Amino acid sequence: MSIAVIGGGTMGQGIAYVFAAAGIDTTVVEPDQDRAAALIDGLVARARTGVAKGRVEQAVADGMPGHLQVVGEVKALDEGLELVIESVPEIPALKTEVLTKAEARSPRLLATNTSSISVDSLAAGLSRPQDFLGMHFFNPVWSLPLVEIVRGAVTSDKALATAQQHATTLGKESIVVADVPGFATSRLDNIAAFEAMRMLEEGVATAEDIDRAAVLAYGHPIGPLRLSDVVGLDVRLDIARLLEAEYGERYAPPAVLERHVAEGRLGRKTGHGFYDWS
Repeated sequence: MSIAVIGGGTMGQGIAYVFAAAGIDTTVVEPDQDRAAALIDGLVARARTGVAKGRVEQAVADGMPGHLQVVGEVKALDEGLELVIESVPEIPALKTEVLTKAEARSPRLLATNTSSISVDSLAAGLSRPQDFLGMHFFNPVWSLPLVEIVRGAVTSDKALATAQQHATTLGKESIVVADVPGFATSRLDNIAAFEAMRMLEEGVATAEDIDRAAVLAYGHPIGPLRLSDVVGLDVRLDIARLLEAEYGERYAPPAVLERHVAEGRLGRKTGHGFYDWS
């Protein structure tokens, strides 16, 4: 079986990692030459870290380079792949353009990793919307065991079953949700993140203690503010605006989030957000 991931950012790399770790030949489309050049070595290094921590078998790390390749454009993908997953930034026009190009490669199943954009709106420009759905992975993909499968209005039973099987192959659980704004997990995740940001603004506690509360009291693997830094505060802000337009004031972006993004403090990827990552 062979699959492809379009986009070599944080999420795209994570998705590629779990497929390659499962022994599946995986091609990543990444036009940025610097990122593309470092991608395979970075994923192999991640696997070796997993070996050192006792979470990954040595054979998996050794075999990973043989299951990965990087190309610079969608048209370089083989035709008829089992699955192509789009994982580019949360910009509807960009996703629509990429998905149209991906569909032209005739994959058996086409998926988007969006966490907030309507699957049906993205399907509108496709010629085979019945073979399209959302497969929303979670960061870090190698650690979190869930795939949220978003079924569009015309997604076929076969496409849905195929997506569920792919999740099972990766050793993950899946849930099926309707195509509503924010789906299920993004609504839950972002309402908690925005409340944590408002608590920080109000001086309720430090970022560290707010996150410790979520981890120690509720068993979250990572606190909402640290997770926001990992996701990217610009991504959080885009999602906030989408959800606010649909659901109103409860999803309005907190002032501290807008301020951080305006100042270029986007989280881990820029070295500063709610935490210092330098």
